Amino acid sequence: MPQSIEEHTGKRIARARKTRHLNQRELADKSHVSYSTLTKVEQGAMPASPSVIGALARALSVPVSELTGQPYLDELRHDQLDGLIQPIREALDVYDLGPDPEVAPRGLAELHADAERLCTLVRATDLKTAAAELPTLIHEATATAYEAGSDQAWKILASTYRTAYDVTTKLGYADLCTVALDRLEWAAQRGSDAVLSGMRQYMRALVYLRAAQYGTGQRLIRLGMSAMEQAEASRERDVVTGQLHLGAAVLSARSKDGDAADNHLAEAERIAKRTGEAIETHWLAFGPANVGVHKVSTLAERDLYPEAVAASKDLTLPEDWPPSRLAHHHAEVARAQLWMGRTKDSFGSLQKARKVAPQQTRYHPMVRETYAGLAHVRRNMPETFTGFGTWLGV
Repeated sequence: MPQSIEEHTGKRIARARKTRHLNQRELADKSHVSYSTLTKVEQGAMPASPSVIGALARALSVPVSELTGQPYLDELRHDQLDGLIQPIREALDVYDLGPDPEVAPRGLAELHADAERLCTLVRATDLKTAAAELPTLIHEATATAYEAGSDQAWKILASTYRTAYDVTTKLGYADLCTVALDRLEWAAQRGSDAVLSGMRQYMRALVYLRAAQYGTGQRLIRLGMSAMEQAEASRERDVVTGQLHLGAAVLSARSKDGDAADNHLAEAERIAKRTGEAIETHWLAFGPANVGVHKVSTLAERDLYPEAVAASKDLTLPEDWPPSRLAHHHAEVARAQLWMGRTKDSFGSLQKARKVAPQQTRYHPMVRETYAGLAHVRRNMPETFTGFGTWLGV
């Protein structure tokens, strides 16, 4: 059954704190989170920001997902998504067994088109369809990579592993997304693709960002930059390099290093002027629009909420921008608006996120945390507010 709205992140923090036999003052000191913030978060009076959740998770020696409650198994079962995870897990596990004699793969052109189609589904946040079709494609691509042995075949297989990372990340399976990234690197090396290796380091850095291990994330960004130096000059290399700078900007902002965040944003902006909008290049959606969205994100991560909301108003996003990125942006703006006390605007941003990417929004921890904060104040909320919570699963 859906979790109670009372089972918010603050409640989980309080439970973990008591398990560690710490009082609030001791946890505040250990985590370097202010006592006032901790008490308000535990009461549900204030939404916990990602940086606060990360600091508390480190102090309590628990995974961030234990405090956010991911994966949301009740909702996954309701949407019949939980049963799609095990076939993906099994497909990732046979990478080193050679071609399966029972699999008759299609030609490279068909496999490439199918791999691209699944990437498109993920960007459109049709996670259920992508997750259902992915295991068969991984098995086919694995057999083809072994039998053909060409760089293109290995790159197609790497693409399927990247989609496995995307799906499992969005559904909250942090352990499985790291396995997918390891497989991606394994295939990229066989495909002699330095750009794919650099992109994999960017994605690994995001895993550590979500786990609140910012130093490790920044080291991975540097490894990704090194990989890009080995790649031939191309628009593709520029796109991944620019995206690495955007990842570094968010990591720096989460670490409260505003100068470093601004420097990485400036470098990404310089590269974006050269590449233009490159939405489909490795499906990273890199370009001037993504730089602008990351500016909003870094301001919010530095607790500069009025500046973040103001920056969001200046953005003009392409009509064909991926719904997955647009929904995440709306969720970040909603959190900033809540911190400013603009509850109606905050709920409006959550509704925008749901409209453009319902499946992703339902499983987004920031959305749930923001909704819990809105539920605590409940000032002048429209009638649709309760229905949104029912749909969300709280």
